[in-house]
Amino acid sequence: MLLRVLLLFLLLTESWSAPQRPCAPEDEVFGRCNNNVNEETPKCTEMNLGYCTDLEYSRTIFPNILGHRSRVEAESGAEYLLLSVIHGLLNGECSPEIRLVGCSVLASPCQNNRMIRPCRSSCEALRKDCAHAFEGIEMAWPYFLDCDRFFASNQEGCFDPLAGLRARQEVALSSLSPEEPSTIIQFTYTSNAQMYNLLRRTAAKCSHISHIYSIGRSTEGRDLLVIEFSNNPGRHDLLEPEVKLVGNMHGNEVLGRQLLIYLVQYLCSEYILGNQRIQTIVNTTRIHLLASMNPDGYELAASEGHLLNGWTNGRTNAQNIDLNRNFPDLTSVYYRNRRSRHYRTDHIPIPDAYWFGKVAPETYAVMKWIRSLPFVQSASLHGGELVVSYPFDFSRHPHEERMFSPTPDEQIFKQLARTYADAHATMSNNDTDRCGASFYRTGGIINGALWYSFAGGMSDFNYLHTNCYEITVELGCDKFPSEVELYPEWKRNKEALLSFMESVHRGVKGVVRDLDGNGIKGATISVRGIRKDVTTAEDGDYWRLLNPGTHILTATAKGFSKVTKRVHIPHNMNKAGRVDFVLEKVPVEPDIDDHFFPTDDTWDRFDPYNKFERVTEPGFGEEIERQEKPWWWNYFSQSGITPPNWLLRHV
Repeated sequence: MLLRVLLLFLLLTESWSAPQRPCAPEDEVFGRCNNNVNEETPKCTEMNLGYCTDLEYSRTIFPNILGHRSRVEAESGAEYLLLSVIHGLLNGECSPEIRLVGCSVLASPCQNNRMIRPCRSSCEALRKDCAHAFEGIEMAWPYFLDCDRFFASNQEGCFDPLAGLRARQEVALSSLSPEEPSTIIQFTYTSNAQMYNLLRRTAAKCSHISHIYSIGRSTEGRDLLVIEFSNNPGRHDLLEPEVKLVGNMHGNEVLGRQLLIYLVQYLCSEYILGNQRIQTIVNTTRIHLLASMNPDGYELAASEGHLLNGWTNGRTNAQNIDLNRNFPDLTSVYYRNRRSRHYRTDHIPIPDAYWFGKVAPETYAVMKWIRSLPFVQSASLHGGELVVSYPFDFSRHPHEERMFSPTPDEQIFKQLARTYADAHATMSNNDTDRCGASFYRTGGIINGALWYSFAGGMSDFNYLHTNCYEITVELGCDKFPSEVELYPEWKRNKEALLSFMESVHRGVKGVVRDLDGNGIKGATISVRGIRKDVTTAEDGDYWRLLNPGTHILTATAKGFSKVTKRVHIPHNMNKAGRVDFVLEKVPVEPDIDDHFFPTDDTWDRFDPYNKFERVTEPGFGEEIERQEKPWWWNYFSQSGITPPNWLLRHV
C-alpha cells in the first residue's frame, strides 16, 4: 500500500510541477498551436464526475481551478485518482470530508456562468483535523488542497462543501432516541498507525480537555503514546486525583487495547455533547490512558489475526521479555523486611542489582512514568480469563504456587476489584462455565497469588514503590476475539470502566502545609492499623483510599512536628473527605536508625549507572544484552542481596 501511496504522490507532484507551456509565437504563426485555446467563454455544465455525484449542487464549470479544460481531463488526472482511493488509503478516516472538499476543487459550483470557489475556512478546518492521517501513511498533504492557493475567503464569496454533510449529521443525531448512544464508534480492530492517528485526532478535536504525550519507545522504536483527559490538560491540579488505565501489556491480549481506544473516543465525544456524568469525571479527575504498552507484540499478533493467533504469539516484547515479569521484585524485599520496624514497607527503593539484569525499554518507560506522576489508582487490562485480581501477585511462600498473600490494604483492594466486577455485565455472575477457573464463589475477584504466583509484576511494583493501587482486569476467555465481539465487549465493560474511574473519589484527601501555608512535598500520611503510608505530591496534596469507618491518620515530615487526627467516613459518602494538616518546624535530631541501618538504596535512585536511559531510543536493545556481568554477579543475583555500592562502582 505504501508503494501505491508514493506512486500517487509522484503523480500528483508531476502533474503540478509540469504545467502546460504557452505556445511560442513562431509556432502560433505557422498554425502549429493556438494560445487562444482557453479563451472560449466558460459556461456552466452538468456535473458528471462519478465520485462527486453527491455534492449539494448539480452544475459546474470548466476550465476548473486546476486548469482542467473538460470532464474527461479532470477524470484522467492524478487528483481524481486520489479521491477515488482515499477511503482505502486512510482506512476510512476523514471520509467523506476529504473527497467532498477535493470534489469542490475539481468541480466547483457554477452560477450564471461564474465559478464559486470553496471556502478557505473549510479547507483549514479539514487540514487541522486530518493532516495526521496523511502523516500516518507517510504522505504529504495533497497539493490541490492548498488552502491559500485554491480556496476563497468568506469576503470574496465562497461555497462551504461540508455544510450539507454537517446538516445530515445533525439530523441523524437529533433523530436518536434517549436510549440510543449519541457517540458513534467504529468497532473494528486498529493497527498501530491507526491508533496513533486516532489518538492525535481526538487530542486535536478535544484540545480543551485532552493532551497527548509519549512516555518512551518500544524495542522496535514505536511510541508508547498516552492520552490524558482533564479540565486542565498537561498539568496536575491541587487535590485532583490521577488515574491510569494500561492496555495491551501482553501484545496478543488485544481486547483491553481496543476498549481503551473506544473509551478515548467516548470521553471526547460525550463531553462535547454535554453528558453530565462524563463532564463530571473529566472535570474532577486527571485520567491517563495507555492503550498499548506493547505495540511490538501487537504487531506480531495482529499479523496472524484472531483465527491463527495462539496464546503466546506476540505475548512478549520484541526482545522476548514478558513485561509483566520484568519489573523489580519488590515483593520479595517486602517479605524479607516486613517484620522489622526499621524498614519501610512502602516506597521500597529499586535494588541496584535490578539494573544489572535485562530491563525492557517498555518496562523502563512505564516505571519512569509511574514515578513521575502522583497516581492514586490504576487498572491493567489483560485477557485469558474473566476475573479481577489484586496484589500481591507473588506468593509469601516462594514454594507455594497458590497461596493467599494479602497486602496491608487487602480490604481496599477487594473494594476496588469489586467495583469493576460488579459493574461488569457478567463478571460477577454465579456462572460456573468460565474459561477454566472457578471464580463464581468469589464474585469474579481473587487475590493474585491465590490464583497463581509470579514475581516482577507491574501491580505489585505500583503498590510497593509508589502511592498507586493497581488491579489486574482479565477481560475474557478469548485473548484475541473476533471483530464481531468488539461491540458486545464494549457494552459489557463500558460501565465498569467509568465506575472504576469514579471510584478514585473515596477515602480522604487533603494538603499538608507548614505554618506559612506552603505545601510540604514528601510528607508521610499513615493510617493506624495499616502498614502502608502514602506521601504528598509536589504541592503537598495527598489522597488516601479508605473504606467507610473510623480511622486514625497521622501526618509527619522530616524537620516537622507530627499531627494526628481521628476521621470518620460514613457509608453513604460518595466523595473523598477533606482532611488537611498543618505541621510546625522542629529541630532535626539524628535518627539512630541512620547509623545502625545505613543504606544507599533510596527511592530517588533510578537507573543510577545510566545503563538503560539509552534503551528508550530505538536500536539499543541488543547492546544491553551483550554486556558482560562480573564474576560475583551470580552470587548476589541468586541470593537476592543487593551488592554493596563500593563493589558496584567497579562494574
